[in-house]
Amino acid sequence: MTQATSGTTVALHYTGTLSDGSVFDSSEGRDPLSFTLGEGQIIPGLEAAVEGMAEGEEKTVTVACDQAYGDRDPNAMQQIPRDQIPADIPTDPGTQLQMQAPNGQAIPVVVTEADESTVTLDANHPLAGKDLTFAVKVVSVG
Repeated sequence: MTQATSGTTVALHYTGTLSDGSVFDSSEGRDPLSFTLGEGQIIPGLEAAVEGMAEGEEKTVTVACDQAYGDRDPNAMQQIPRDQIPADIPTDPGTQLQMQAPNGQAIPVVVTEADESTVTLDANHPLAGKDLTFAVKVVSVG
């Protein structure tokens, strides 16, 4: 059987869950996730877990946050004066918005707090600071 090694294309089905058991992502009902092993196309901890697996093999692996989306970065939180945000932009906590970096790149952010004078935005990845568990099944290795 062909095993997943650096440079091979791997297709797998997966279900990702958080420590409370809630599902944050799954390939169920979709095509399998396909990537080239060793090219950093998926989070490092999952890539390391898939290496050496064979077609048809299944396993469950827990990936520590530092091998997934990293720790939460307090520097990724920014408090903006309310008057710098157009009045038609919603600022309810939980609202997802996009900021523009000086280089023009769009940065997704989430409103975490808002009052009459300031709005706090969080640019951390939603899964930052969380250990992730993946149930994976290798569909093909080529």
